[in-house]
Amino acid sequence: MLNLVSILVGIVALLLAIPSTIPLLGWGNWFVLPIALIGAAVGALSSKNGGRNFCLVVFVIAVVRLSLGGGII
Repeated sequence: MLNLVSILVGIVALLLAIPSTIPLLGWGNWFVLPIALIGAAVGALSSKNGGRNFCLVVFVIAVVRLSLGGGII
């Protein structure tokens, strides 16, 4: 059950991260980072690793986008 919750949180984070790839909307990734970390924490409590890994991938995507934009844009 926790794995499913983690996947759902990861999907929400991914849906917020997709528009944040547009120039001048990169600041939205600052909202994605804590959501993805919460999803990874919930996934770590599960016996399966799928949800945790998905949230970590979303987290890495947001971090890479932030680093490309200089942290703001």
